[in-house]
Order: sequence, then C-alpha cells, then structure tokens
Amino acid sequence: MTGRLVSKYMQRALMAGLFVGIFFTAFFAISATFAAAGPAMALAGKVLGACTFGWALVLIYYTNSELLTSNMMIVSIGVYHKRISWLHSLRILGLCLVGNLLGGLVVALLMRFSTIISGDIYTVMVAAVATKTGYLGQGAFGIADLFVRAIFCNFCINIAMLMCYNGKIVNDFTKCIIMMVAVFVFAYLGFEHSVADSVLFLIMGLHGVGDPLMEVLAIIVVILGNFVGGGLLIGINFAVMNDQHTHHAERSLRHNIGRR
Repeated sequence: MTGRLVSKYMQRALMAGLFVGIFFTAFFAISATFAAAGPAMALAGKVLGACTFGWALVLIYYTNSELLTSNMMIVSIGVYHKRISWLHSLRILGLCLVGNLLGGLVVALLMRFSTIISGDIYTVMVAAVATKTGYLGQGAFGIADLFVRAIFCNFCINIAMLMCYNGKIVNDFTKCIIMMVAVFVFAYLGFEHSVADSVLFLIMGLHGVGDPLMEVLAIIVVILGNFVGGGLLIGINFAVMNDQHTHHAERSLRHNIGRR
C-alpha cells in the first residue's frame, strides 16, 4: 500500500491519528471531570479515562487504520524475514507518521474552533504538555526516564497486537479486552506514546501552549523508545523466537552432535 496505493495508506494512517486524538482528549476530559469532584474521585477518573482511551486501539485495529507504533513491530518482523528492506520499512514508518500527524492536526483544528478544550480540561492538558516536555529539562536522567517510558509503552501495545495478529485468538471480545488492557496499563502508568503525545502537542499548540522545539525533541526521544519497545523487544525478539528455520537448524545440529 505504500507503493501504488500510497494515498489509501495515508488515509488509513490519517484515520488512526483521528482516533488517537479524539480518545486521548476524552481521557483528559474524564480525568479532569472526576478530579474536579475532589481528590477522592481523581483516581476513579484516571481509571475510567484509561479504559476509555483503550477503545482507540480497538477502533484502529477493526477499521484497518494504520498506527505508527504497531507498524514498528510489523516492519521489524518483515525485515528479519527479509520480506522488506530497512529502507522500505523506514518509508512505511515515515508515511505512517505523517498520516497520523495529519489526522491529529485535523482533530486539533476542529477543536480549536470549539469550546471542548476549556475549563478543567484545558488545565489538565496544559499540565500534561509541561510534564512531557519537562523530562528534557532534567538532563540525562530526565531523557532516560522519557525513553524508558516510551519503551514500556510500545512493549504493551505490541504484545497485545502480536496476540491479535498471530491467529491464536479468534474471539473478538477477547481481542478487545487484550487491546484495552494494554492501553490501560500504559495510560495509567504514564508511559509515553509518540502519536498520542504528538496529537496532544498539536491540539494545545493551536491553543498557544507549549514550546515547539522542546516538543519536537521529546517526540524524537519517544519515537526511538517506542521502536525499541515494539520493534526490537517484540518484533525482532519474537521473530527470532518463533523462526521455524532456526528451530530446524538447531535440531539438525543437535542431531549431528549426538551422532558424533
């Protein structure tokens, strides 16, 4: 699809950005609404918001939309099995990132001409921008913190997607639960997702919030961390673990050693 059907691929990537933007905003809206009811309700809002955000991944999966972070696992497996080159995989990821950002920009533009981002929601989202860019101001330790959070984020996302893609689970309800739990874990624990963070920065940037340079640098760190978590720890790691050719070679080697 990134060849002759590149426009359709971009449409799919754009839709993923839309889903992430809308549901990430819902996460902040729910969190802000419950927090405004008092400290005792803040935790309930965080839990409900994280559960709601999980449906974004479900919609992306079942609408055949294209999300950068899950594609990191897919292209890594393809490279390992020599179905595509690293250059081609970077093209796929690059196009997907652009499409996701365009979808996020559409959400940001529409919300700029509404009152959705206002009151307590605005306050919470401003604080989120400050937190995500604040890691860079903490020096090497802060950058490492951001990087590790990005690794864990895409580890959660892609272990769920691996279970949905490998054909062992055929029940749609189970697939939905797996994807929702994966997103819940990363959202509740404050892990960093490159597309979600980018869309947040776009939405709040149009409201005059944030430092563009710091945001770009933060996204670069998060993308690299996401690739380690999804592309290496899940994609390459499980491709090696499940490589039947390797298993056959190992059995043959053990057999030959035994004969000797």
